[in-house]
Amino acid sequence: MVDTVSCYDEVVDRARALRPRIAELGVEVDARGVDPTEAMRLLGEAGLQRANVPVEFGGLWTGGTFAGWDRVVEAALEVTAGDWSTTALQAREVMSAPLPVSTKQALADELISQGRRIVASNAETGGTGPVTGRRVDGGVVVNGVKTFNTNSGGGGRDLANVSFRLTGPDGATSRHHALIRLDAPGVEVHGDRDNMGQRGTISQTITYAEVFVPDGWHYAAPESEVVFVDLVLPGHALLLQGIGEGAYAAMLEYLRGLNRASMPMFASAMEDPLMHRQIGEMAAELAAGRAYLLDTCRKLANSDDTTDLRALMTEFFKVKVVCTTAALDVTARVHDLTGARSTANKYRLDRFWRNARTFASHDSIDAKNAFVGAAELNGEIPDAGRYLPGVRKA
Repeated sequence: MVDTVSCYDEVVDRARALRPRIAELGVEVDARGVDPTEAMRLLGEAGLQRANVPVEFGGLWTGGTFAGWDRVVEAALEVTAGDWSTTALQAREVMSAPLPVSTKQALADELISQGRRIVASNAETGGTGPVTGRRVDGGVVVNGVKTFNTNSGGGGRDLANVSFRLTGPDGATSRHHALIRLDAPGVEVHGDRDNMGQRGTISQTITYAEVFVPDGWHYAAPESEVVFVDLVLPGHALLLQGIGEGAYAAMLEYLRGLNRASMPMFASAMEDPLMHRQIGEMAAELAAGRAYLLDTCRKLANSDDTTDLRALMTEFFKVKVVCTTAALDVTARVHDLTGARSTANKYRLDRFWRNARTFASHDSIDAKNAFVGAAELNGEIPDAGRYLPGVRKA
């Protein structure tokens, strides 16, 4: 039974209230490398996806592409601090795509009422080559292998947003997307996710073999680099920021319970100024990352025709660097303060570093720094497609 939310404040409050339970579930998800089924159920029943559904289809989202995106990110931070269990970015992308009203209404009903997940099916690295498609009567047929399919462990609850190259009558190709249910004929999920971190994302390989997608459930990819980057980079940054905040909270909880100082000269952790100094440093790093992320998202959400979206895009490159750096630093230092006992598997405090390190490796911050450095030195914003895969010049 889905509980209706009436405003963005309520979405954020409910996400924050669910955070402790999601964190508890995250320990088992990481230990077993299984789908976060229970966490996803709780998020669905809390009605949080209304934040990513336009008002005309029963949601809270009003205005343009970026409206309310700051509040979505704020709520998703709470979820990610517990564990990776969100599909907000993909829901936003699909609901803003050039799809028929009937399709969007069906998607909205599934997102709000049925806990539908939308899988990011983009990566082809290490696969058999580009995923391709061709037009047939009544739709398109998709073929190929995607090697990274985030949040694809839900079986019949999953709908993959598959990017591919569509071949036209003249032989030319164009970027396209198809919405494919993972229980459809011709879809094979390989169950081969076996990574150091982010295990519960079930980012497994999927093969699409002669999969038919009817008209109304596929669409041309947006050409603008700005729209892509201004949604994706804050979406990625919040995941790293949330992991860092989750590690910090788990560290404090452990220290309060054990209350062991770093050296015998101090009676307890509560009285240990060396520990206090490190905790304060971590707190400042995370506070800076969160503030920068939410402030820039707020500017995006309040943007209008006069806003320089390319300038904001450059800010999001910086945001990604700041949040990634903070998360990697905090998660790597947790055991410096908690000590050897905290490495016991029952705590799984190491999962935060593994999750952060795995996701940060997916999307190099060196490339982000190079983009920012080029913009700063040359006084011109470069082509994002030269620094990020899958981006088209506006």
